[in-house]
Amino acid sequence: MDEILIISNYYPPEKGAAANRIEQLALKLHQKNYNVTVLCPLGNYPKGKLFPEYNGKFSVTENRDNVTVKRLWIYPSVSKNLVVRLLSVLSFSISLFFYLLFKKTPKKIVVQSPPLLLSFISVLVLSIKNKKIILNVSDLWPLAAIELKAVKENSFSHKFSLSLERYIYENSTLILGQSEEIITHIKTIFPEKNCYLYRNFPEHHTSELVIKSSENQPIKIFYAGLLGVAQGVLELCQKIDLKELNVEFHIFGDGAEREQLEIFISNQKEQKIFFHGMVERKKLHEILKSFDVAIVPLKTRIYGSVPSKIFEYTALGFPILYFGGGEGGTIVEENKLGWVAEVENFQELSEKIIEISKLTHEQLNSIKNKVFKASKLSFNLDLQINDLIEIGVF
Repeated sequence: MDEILIISNYYPPEKGAAANRIEQLALKLHQKNYNVTVLCPLGNYPKGKLFPEYNGKFSVTENRDNVTVKRLWIYPSVSKNLVVRLLSVLSFSISLFFYLLFKKTPKKIVVQSPPLLLSFISVLVLSIKNKKIILNVSDLWPLAAIELKAVKENSFSHKFSLSLERYIYENSTLILGQSEEIITHIKTIFPEKNCYLYRNFPEHHTSELVIKSSENQPIKIFYAGLLGVAQGVLELCQKIDLKELNVEFHIFGDGAEREQLEIFISNQKEQKIFFHGMVERKKLHEILKSFDVAIVPLKTRIYGSVPSKIFEYTALGFPILYFGGGEGGTIVEENKLGWVAEVENFQELSEKIIEISKLTHEQLNSIKNKVFKASKLSFNLDLQINDLIEIGVF
């Protein structure tokens, strides 16, 4: 059985798209007869505190669904203090550096990027050890940091990040890009680099669509995911008006905006916005069977970013209300998966919500069935992995 190691900053029981994405890859490679090991920090995300089962541990080795998971020490934090956050990143970076340097590792290694520092350390050590490095790029850093105004252009941190970015692209054996824009960006820097498209397709094992909504209930739009600055869910709640519409907005998740969001919702009960906190993925999918439309927002258009929620929720039959710009909007439009509003154009978003509010549940159920079938045809993880294996990526 061929061995493969995956290095990631996130892995279940941590929540969120990043952890789910890497778990899907690990499980699918295991199904394809690879002996898979995942190297990641002790579980702490998104709260920035070690989960109770990892308290007092320096490292832990687990078996999760026949995937070996090795968790290394980290000083966890989601503090807004830059120094504290840097210490957190450095803590796992040091653990990772010494593990990769001194421990035996397989010939093939998938390295998740970002975070840039972790991918840089991984590529640095693994290139010295002459490993096959498969760099899995899900977002373009530092470009995304500039667009989110988290880093100032031409600052020291920007230039330093650019040097890390160039190094990992140049020294990886090949690169997987989560979007066409990512591949285009990398090709402008290293035209000869072998790059392959690898979308964040989920695998829910659902052969038929289950619909539990009824005509006498309001249309339920939901958001499920990280409540961070990049998603802009708080601003979305502040700027939409549902008072006169047959629409409810339900929010599932956790993150930096949670406290402000809860305060706003408690003071705006007439807006029909409901917050449910973080819910375990399988339980969430069961709850969502009575819901109607998934909204996928981004605070700003981020070049290279295609939110995995598009694939996650269309695979469950939910039409998408996309509010993020870029390639994600193109995917929704070309595959007829729902509605697209221009990023940060709240007037257009409101118009789309009004349009949705006028649909009957019979019409919505017809849309759901079309979305479910389109997803099955276009977003097939098994076929995608088979194709990559056949051309020698893994």
